[in-house]
Amino acid sequence: MSASQNSAGPAVRAEGLVKTFGTTRALDGVDLEIPTGTVLGLLGPNGAGKTTMVRILTTLLRPDSGRAWVAGHDVTAEPDAVRRRIGLSGQYAAVDGNLTGYENLYLVARLYGMSRRGASARARALLQRFRLAEDGARPAKEYSGGMQRRLDLAGALIAEPAVVVLDEPTTGLDPRGRQDTWDVIGELVADGATVLLTTQYLEEADRLADTIAVIDGGRVIAHGSPDELKAQIGGERLELVVAEADQVATARTVLAQIGVGEPTVNQQLRRLSVAVDVGPKALLEVLRRFESYGPEPDPATLGRPVEVLDIALRRPTLDDVFLSLTGHRADGENADGEDTT
Repeated sequence: MSASQNSAGPAVRAEGLVKTFGTTRALDGVDLEIPTGTVLGLLGPNGAGKTTMVRILTTLLRPDSGRAWVAGHDVTAEPDAVRRRIGLSGQYAAVDGNLTGYENLYLVARLYGMSRRGASARARALLQRFRLAEDGARPAKEYSGGMQRRLDLAGALIAEPAVVVLDEPTTGLDPRGRQDTWDVIGELVADGATVLLTTQYLEEADRLADTIAVIDGGRVIAHGSPDELKAQIGGERLELVVAEADQVATARTVLAQIGVGEPTVNQQLRRLSVAVDVGPKALLEVLRRFESYGPEPDPATLGRPVEVLDIALRRPTLDDVFLSLTGHRADGENADGEDTT
């Protein structure tokens, strides 16, 4: 097989990627495809291999074995061709604090080979697009963290790349900044770009991604659309919050009797949830059982009455999928509310 692939194929393709660091196998035979003009959300716990995958696809790291192509070019055999076709925004803003916002973007444009006039026009257009036009003449070191993040993302789009790799692009942004970034990603895809998105915000993946790949232990353990992944863990979920921490154990026992599978529990927030087959009936049955306990602790029951602060039925979320597949929430918290990062 030649280094370059047919441009009509997927925008990103990986076959059997392996990468080790000492005794740690960061990637363990990863296969991945991103069709042209779509968004792939790459999800996984901390240390799952997401950043290693991003670094290989953007030519910053060579795999030990396996092959990958981006925009039709082999990332190992044709790294320069790949770099000309991609834009990258990493986990941390890569801007020069001593240069102004305008100068940062102008410099990147010139490095891509644009003329002075073209580089100037592109820099000013992106400053406007990311609500930085009024601050374009200020040194970037005077920018807030969110402003630097937006400037870094603007730099990734200078050359209007065919493939955009966004490694947790909205970390540190306020809600307005996140919304602006989501809008830009939508515009990129509408214009035909392909996006690889890693994120810890599952709402973000649910909103933006056409397909999602969940990676854990260096392997892709699930792949599909958000709705397909949610369907794997059943229909509705019953979720509730109890008033007191010592009521959590009782509530957990009741949910285990009513629901399907083991309830998930956040001890700190006193929040529990479980999958249910008969949603409204399950909700009523849980409340009935809670109310049936007497006013005093009774060994014949599960304990004193449980006071419910909030209870609802909802469809599964990507957070439920993530927890079901990896045993961790996206923020590194396990089912019992303990930090696992």
